[in-house]
Amino acid sequence: MKKYLLVFSLLCCAPAISHAQGCSVCTKTAQGLDNKSAKGLNGGIIYLAFLPLGIMGSLAYFWWRSNRGSIMG
Repeated sequence: MKKYLLVFSLLCCAPAISHAQGCSVCTKTAQGLDNKSAKGLNGGIIYLAFLPLGIMGSLAYFWWRSNRGSIMG
């Protein structure tokens, strides 16, 4: 079980390291925008992040729901 947890942790962390430069580009872009456009950019980022986070949250919930009885006994 610990082996799977380690592999999962490494797989989740690896893409974040390789794509971290995108945040600085968004920050520089948002600094040059007016308030209304910056709010639109932030809304677009939240909109794009909602689907993957929703999928991961749903999978985690269903995994938790199916395994909560087996952990206790």
